[in-house]
Amino acid sequence: MMPKTNLQHLFSVPVIVAALGYFVDIYDLLLFGIVRIPSLNDLGLSKSEVSEVGAAILNWQMTGLLLGGILWGVLGDKKGRLTVLFGSILTYSLANIACGFVQGPVAYKLLRFIAGIGLAGELGAGITLVSEILPSKLRAIGTSLVAGIGLLGAVFAYFTAEWFDWRTAYLVGGGMGIGLLLLRVGVFESGVFQNLKEHQHIRKGNFFSLFTNADRLGRYLRCIGIGLPTWFVIGILATFSNEFGDALGIQPAIQPGLSIMWCYVGLSAGDIASGFISQWLGSRRKAVLLLMLLTLFASAFYLFGGLQTVNMHYGTMLLLGFGIGYWAMFVTIGAEQFGTNLRATAATTIPNMVRGMVVLMTTSFGFFKGLFSVTGAGAAVGVICFVIGIYSVLSSRETHGKDLDFFEY
Repeated sequence: MMPKTNLQHLFSVPVIVAALGYFVDIYDLLLFGIVRIPSLNDLGLSKSEVSEVGAAILNWQMTGLLLGGILWGVLGDKKGRLTVLFGSILTYSLANIACGFVQGPVAYKLLRFIAGIGLAGELGAGITLVSEILPSKLRAIGTSLVAGIGLLGAVFAYFTAEWFDWRTAYLVGGGMGIGLLLLRVGVFESGVFQNLKEHQHIRKGNFFSLFTNADRLGRYLRCIGIGLPTWFVIGILATFSNEFGDALGIQPAIQPGLSIMWCYVGLSAGDIASGFISQWLGSRRKAVLLLMLLTLFASAFYLFGGLQTVNMHYGTMLLLGFGIGYWAMFVTIGAEQFGTNLRATAATTIPNMVRGMVVLMTTSFGFFKGLFSVTGAGAAVGVICFVIGIYSVLSSRETHGKDLDFFEY
């Protein structure tokens, strides 16, 4: 039985708000992908236009994520974790409410771009805040609970889009975000950041300093590398699951939306489990490596294990989701690798850099399909991601139990 004081820390208002914020964040992040076709059809686009405009809108959203990651990260170190947490929630909530009233593709692109900027800040700010306010012995469990609860937003987004029309689904997401802001009462800034305010001579939130020092750059790139297998599973194996299903002859046809949903169910469970695994092993690196190797074997089974039925496919997606459940641990490692004056910048930009790598993955997947079969192309992209990921985790510094009250000079 966990001591009462530990439970009070884990279920304090800042942890709950960070978890619910990430829940709404994931809901809104994935919602366009779920309602893309019905929403563009409703706007009067032809079948060919739906494909072209849908890809363009998604690219605008991803561009917003990349730029927003830098913006919110810098603000998080300059103005505080809470400023970013609530500012990002307000931004993407208003953008999603506006998406519920959109009348044309141009406005749709602009609003998804703004939503992308807002969505970029919540996870990094939440993980940074929770990491700094929790005792070191509870950090892994606390951040895993934030992500584990938050990732269920993907499941809620899927069923909301099934039950309601696409405009209502956007209004639900925006309404949840506005409602979440009402919980801000009782959320306090981390004492570690408050201590930083007293050191006026220390530069805060200098994004470019990540690239001007070889040691910092190495830490930053390794953190990004650790996350690559997670979005290989989501961006390739789940998103293009219908193509893999066709190549394997699975009938009836695989639905990518269901693949993503089952993947996120497993991801939520894996994220919660990863915190306890890290605590049990006394190591962030060992916990991540264990789950990454599980993902590697599950990916090989997915591609070459001879899946024959729909149930086997979705069951494997559930396992793959559990394997990439080190997502929160990877962001936590990113936060723990850097000093207080650069922590939010790193923790916010790292996951968004990984998300941005999906563009390179999908481009590579398309290129390899011209050389190999669909499964061979998936395997080629996977080999690159897992080689980089395994090397990155093995060569990273251990941060379990690390005191976070230090600065980058």
